[in-house]
Amino acid sequence: MIWFTEFTPEQLNDRPKNHLGGLLDIQFTAIGENSVTATMPVDERTHQPAGILHGGASVVLAETLGSIASFMCIDPELYQAVGLEINANHLRPVKSGKVTGICTVIHKGAKTHIWDIKIYDDRGKMNCISRLTVAIIPKTR
Repeated sequence: MIWFTEFTPEQLNDRPKNHLGGLLDIQFTAIGENSVTATMPVDERTHQPAGILHGGASVVLAETLGSIASFMCIDPELYQAVGLEINANHLRPVKSGKVTGICTVIHKGAKTHIWDIKIYDDRGKMNCISRLTVAIIPKTR
């Protein structure tokens, strides 16, 4: 297990909703020994003008998953996790339903974490693959 602090999906979902993940209704659904899973609706909030999932919304899901995963790996009294770099390849369009992101660890170092995030549509087809690098920095008091 890679987690410093263990959370349940319910605990992760019981957070203020006045942030981007809350506005897009990202919901955590599972936490494994080294993975975190969340869903996001594909609707008017996450569409681009052509009526398909906006690539930026997929990136928001990926960064939300990786940032929360890093937060779960650190002592929050001493450190904070901040996004350093993210990339994403958008593989196929999604028009409706929801997408599910699964975040797994590639590297968990003292100063950086690297996460692999695969996002799937309702049919189980991968529509996006992303990699997020998170910097672990001392918490400022």
